[in-house]
Amino acid sequence: GRLAVCGTVNDLAVAGAVPRWLSMALILEEGFAVPTLERILDSAAEAAREAGVAIVCGDTKVVPRGEVDEIYVTTSGVGTIRPGREPGFRRVRPGDAVLISGGIADHGLAVMLQRQSGRDLESDLESDVAPLASLVEALLDAVPGTSFLRDPTRGGLAGVAVDLAEGTGYRVRLDETLLPIRKSTLYAAEMLGLDPLTVANEGKVVAVVPGDEADRAVAAMRGHPRGRDAAVIGRVESERDGIVELLTEVGGVRVVVRPYGEELPRIC
Repeated sequence: GRLAVCGTVNDLAVAGAVPRWLSMALILEEGFAVPTLERILDSAAEAAREAGVAIVCGDTKVVPRGEVDEIYVTTSGVGTIRPGREPGFRRVRPGDAVLISGGIADHGLAVMLQRQSGRDLESDLESDVAPLASLVEALLDAVPGTSFLRDPTRGGLAGVAVDLAEGTGYRVRLDETLLPIRKSTLYAAEMLGLDPLTVANEGKVVAVVPGDEADRAVAAMRGHPRGRDAAVIGRVESERDGIVELLTEVGGVRVVVRPYGEELPRIC
């Protein structure tokens, strides 16, 4: 329930909108446990209150046993955009700073470890799923010239960086030493053989701001509970080749590509 609400709220927020209203539809398998349904709806209601949105309409369908994986929840949303707040590729310029609001890869790895729970794997990782509208508002109030926003869900930070480079035509250079990532998250990624750059996040936002306003943007994010670990992680370069480079901890350079396939089934 929380994931369904936050996913749509965050999609609206990174489009520059203030989320207002959601619809929610449920597809239930015959025999689905009512207490579990109540837990999911309570979770959705709590997330909606936290995000400041109203779930105003919806629909429910019940299908024969075995036709869905117990339950599907889908949401749609409507928001309002203030004049001048239309972040997009066309506004990005060389010299802009690339920021992220906090540590990467917690969500995807938490889900994967939960699914491996019968294989003697233990971890304190929790999903970072959270509504980001108020964090985005704090950033846009501080830096109205923010040129690009995206939540790094499927495809992770790597997917967003590649989209940014291809969408603008500029080279994007990330610095591995600047990437915020918890040690336990990094350990889990290494244990599962995954690149944290490609793992999904559900409570983080990537932003591109003018280079001379990067410090102000980071301060605005860190002043919000959801952005305390915000950091500048790279720059938009002037080269017009549309690639993403990662400066590694050992001083090398590798090209970041969009991940092939999906490491997780479609859950967001």
